[in-house]
Parts: sequence; structure tokens; C-alpha cells
Amino acid sequence: MTNPKPAGTPATASTARQWEGDDPRARHPRHHAPEQHQPEPGLDVKTDPVPDIGLDSYTGLGRLEGRKALITGGDSGIGAAVAVAYAREGADVAIAYLPDEQPDADRVIAAIEEAGRRAVALPGDLTDTDYTAGLVDAAAEQLGGLDILVNNAGKQLVADTPEELTDEQVATTFQINVLAMFTLSRAALKHMGPGSAIINTTSVQAYNPNPLILDYAATKAAINNYTKGLAQAVGPRGIRVNAVAPGPVWTVLQVCDGQPKERLPEFGHDSPLGRAGQPIEMAPAYVFLASGESSYVNGDTLNANGGTPTP
Repeated sequence: MTNPKPAGTPATASTARQWEGDDPRARHPRHHAPEQHQPEPGLDVKTDPVPDIGLDSYTGLGRLEGRKALITGGDSGIGAAVAVAYAREGADVAIAYLPDEQPDADRVIAAIEEAGRRAVALPGDLTDTDYTAGLVDAAAEQLGGLDILVNNAGKQLVADTPEELTDEQVATTFQINVLAMFTLSRAALKHMGPGSAIINTTSVQAYNPNPLILDYAATKAAINNYTKGLAQAVGPRGIRVNAVAPGPVWTVLQVCDGQPKERLPEFGHDSPLGRAGQPIEMAPAYVFLASGESSYVNGDTLNANGGTPTP
């Protein structure tokens, strides 16, 4: 009679168990997207393949019951996936988006309402200072309050050389990605009390900048810094501030000159998991950071990048 294997002994190749559907390499397809282009801002619904925002897959567990959230860039990509997840977790949701993105926004609004939650559509442009200044108050008025702000909207455009990166592009990228975040966070704090949360979208680009998107990468580093500083400022009020740093995620941003077209077929394949992420894979991080489950997490950046090392 042989002795039984002691508890805690590492599994060998012959004994390792694969949990059905949980292999992260295969959870979503390893796409070879065709070369394609859409003019800004583009639409998820016209992207090939269409990014997965969780319409057919995300199941909520009531983690955000009764909460009220504003999500910028909530019509497509990561913002859309977060909006769907928040609604299915029990939150009422307002989404901000460009008017040209209405077809994407319509399906997100429908998903929020199908979850039995209040949906508020707030189209506008974050480069319009009047729109940005009034956005939070408009969301709070229509939602009946506000206790979650997700600063997610972003601009990303390739410049082949540093010389081609114009001051105008840099200024617009910083306005949308950084300055609007300052405006919206400041306005949101008027409505927020203990238990509220601000969540900012940064990027792996904050740590490993691609020379083709220097302005975008610089904004993401600024977002990391702002997140940590604001968390220290408002933590004593019981308000938490955190960030999520996605890696390569398949969104319409990539096909609107966010990546060189010739790189799209292999986009994300150099990540340790061998594929690009899908927007719905980012949503649980935003749910966690908005919920009471992360009550002692403040000033943190949660990296969801497929395994790329970060500081």
C-alpha cells in the first residue's frame, strides 16, 4: 500500500485539473482582426469583431444595489462593459458619450433598463467646457444622487514620429483624458459622502509607453498620480479613489487610428496570455473598486493587463 500524497503537494502534469472554461488564454478568442479603419469616434457595433461588453455573459450579484453611477465614455468599450455590469449589480447608471456614438449608447441604455435600473443618457463633448462643467450635476439630478464616478473617456491617436505629434493633439488628449477628470471629480465630491467611490481609467501605457502614442501614455501616468493624491485628500471623508490600468483591450479606440492598421491582426498577442483582453474582462475590477468588498483599498491602481509586469 502506498502512502497517500500529502495535502498541498503541487500537482504534476498528470494530476493537474483544468477547470472547464477557466483557462485565461481561451476565455475569449485570440482574434486576428482584419485591418480596418473608422473615423473618430467610431462605433463598437461597426468594429470587426464587435468587442464583448457582457451583454450575453455578465451576471450580477447585487454588489451595487441602490448605488448611482456616472460613467464617461459609457457607450462603448470598457465604459460600456462597466455600465452593463453596474446595472446588473443593482446600480442606476448615467453614461456620457459623444453624440455621434448614439448607436452604441442606445444598446447600453437598453441593457441598463432591461436590468430594471434607471438609465440616463448625457451626450456631449468633454472638450466643451460648459458641457463638462454641468455633466455631474445633470447626472445627479436625473439619478437622484451620485456616489460612483468612473472617469473612463479617453482619446488615443497614433503619431508615427515625435515630430508629427502636434500641440493641438496633445492639448486635446490632455483635455479629454486628464483635465476633464479634474473637473468631474471636483464636481462629484459635492454630491458624495462616506462610501462613495471615484474610479479612473489609466493604462499599462503609464508604465511602458508606446512611442507612437506618447501623449496618451503621458496622460495615463498623470491619471495614476492624480488617483493617489486625490485618495489621500478625500480618504478622511470616507470617499475612496482608485484606478484600473488595462493592458491591450479590443475596443473601437484601436481602429480609429489608436493603433497602426497593420498591427491590428496581431493586437495583444504579445501579452503573456497571448491575446488581447475584452472590455467585459475589465468590468469586474470596476465593480470591485466601487463595492464595499474593497473597503480598505484606496489610492490603488489595479492592473488588468494579461500579465505584463508593472511597478
